[in-house]
Amino acid sequence: MADYEHLVDRLESVAADLDEIAFDQLREAVADGEVSRPASDKKLMQARRAIEKAAVILRQLDDDQPSDSWT
Repeated sequence: MADYEHLVDRLESVAADLDEIAFDQLREAVADGEVSRPASDKKLMQARRAIEKAAVILRQLDDDQPSDSWT
């Protein structure tokens, strides 16, 4: 049986890294006096949503796995 939980953990870590990058860019933009979000923010959030979707799908695959018991 495949255990996708380790992949889900890795994807969640990547999503957190993307959040951190996006927040850092937003902080820098505010510090520089910008009044709009950085151009890369939209793409970073798009990538994050895609990663979240992948994690949900992998969790569903783990949930759909039959148990190892024969009872």
